[in-house]
Amino acid sequence: MRKISRGLLPAIVVAGLAVAGIAPATAQTYPTRAITLIVPAAAGGPTDAIARLIAESMTRTLGQQIVVENAGGAGGTIGMARVAKAAPDGYTISVWHIAQATAPSLYKDLRYNVIDDFDSIGRIADAPMTIVGKTALEAKTIKELIAWIKTNKATATYAHAGIGSASHLCGLMFLHAINTQLTAVSYRGTGPAMTDLLGGQFDLMCDQTTTTTSQIKAGKIKAYAATTKQRLPILPDLPTLDESGLKGFEVSAWHAMWAPKGLPPEVAQKLTSALQAAVKDANVRERMATLGVDPVTPEQATPHALAAHLKAEVAKWSPVIEAAGVKAN
Repeated sequence: MRKISRGLLPAIVVAGLAVAGIAPATAQTYPTRAITLIVPAAAGGPTDAIARLIAESMTRTLGQQIVVENAGGAGGTIGMARVAKAAPDGYTISVWHIAQATAPSLYKDLRYNVIDDFDSIGRIADAPMTIVGKTALEAKTIKELIAWIKTNKATATYAHAGIGSASHLCGLMFLHAINTQLTAVSYRGTGPAMTDLLGGQFDLMCDQTTTTTSQIKAGKIKAYAATTKQRLPILPDLPTLDESGLKGFEVSAWHAMWAPKGLPPEVAQKLTSALQAAVKDANVRERMATLGVDPVTPEQATPHALAAHLKAEVAKWSPVIEAAGVKAN
């Protein structure tokens, strides 16, 4: 009888389990310890809020703690580079947004490939955005605002939360749509930008409803339009840019979950199933609604749906960023 080398035994055991239809123990029991969820942005912002909501629900489903770790900087590329280089074992995942699609156009020496270096888990939510301005602006409607911008483009200013932020991208798309360039004021986050808008330090910006809704309702800033195809339930009197003449205009700060490339199929399936349970979670949906955020359907919270969406968004944003001539350092 031919002897079997001891070194071959583990491989033979795994192969035997596969033939028998039994997954190896590591995949079968995943997760056995805490999972790190990297958010490539500062704590307290819209993405952080969404990530923590999802983490709470997925923790209950998976039976292991999901620990949120903020790793901001360089438009999210620092955190996402870390995810790309992590072991593909399901213990490092990430929640990030639309900036994943724009990073290739914004960063010349990006240290990872946004498509090839990650496994898609699924989309999470779409955060609508709004065009808002300081209360002293004379324009009362979005059409009046566009006319005012074109007339005052030499002195008018718009602000954003940093290169590659959702507010920056929305502003680029809006100015691209009206074929106008304005002086940009860059901030380190949405919070400081909103503080200065309240103080009238610049004219306008485009930002997520998570930041703007309470200020709009309090009358502390002027609201001009929503960037979604349909009016927002949380701001039903606010017209959309599409209905106001910019046909087809649609921008949302969509959020999604990724993991390092090469996850075992069983691990990927467990993460996707937990994510799908989270977007159906009544508590998650209720809390997102208060932020003006729309959870996606379970069908959109899949690897295939996210992969297709990401490719489409990369193609959509490339010409906009190229036309604006914007590059991050």
